[in-house]
Amino acid sequence: MERLWSPWRLAYVTGSKASGCDFCEAVELSSDPAREGLVLVRGRASYVILNLYPYNNGHLMVVPNRHVDSFAAATADELSELMRFTRDGEIALTEAYQPQGINIGVNLGRAAGAGILEHVHIHLVPRWTGDTNFMPVIGNVRVLPEELGESAKRLRPVFERLAKEHV
Repeated sequence: MERLWSPWRLAYVTGSKASGCDFCEAVELSSDPAREGLVLVRGRASYVILNLYPYNNGHLMVVPNRHVDSFAAATADELSELMRFTRDGEIALTEAYQPQGINIGVNLGRAAGAGILEHVHIHLVPRWTGDTNFMPVIGNVRVLPEELGESAKRLRPVFERLAKEHV
């Protein structure tokens, strides 16, 4: 029998949750090695971060620096940078992974599937034909062939290049 090791998911699957906001904690200096290096680029009003519990390799999120729970509560500068980073995320994922599609989405409120209610964020998930299989249904597990650190190594140089182009 083969084993799939993904120790960074233990807190997620057991329902353990640190107090506070996951996004705010992720961008602070942390002694948690699983969270080190997740932030790919920082702007004045927002940042791009890899999802600690990805649906697919390269799953990233665009998050405002300020703690806001909706786009209605965001400023014009925050909204502008969120959209610019979403565009940059599309470019970075396309260059680094050559996906056949990208899901871009936002979940506002628990009923809509939001996992972090108090901090709005935009998901970008690269997709390929046939990228789902029986494992999530039968084994309640996702198979991800690339570690988060490797995803960061692929994506960070593209974001750094794009940031220079925006200056």
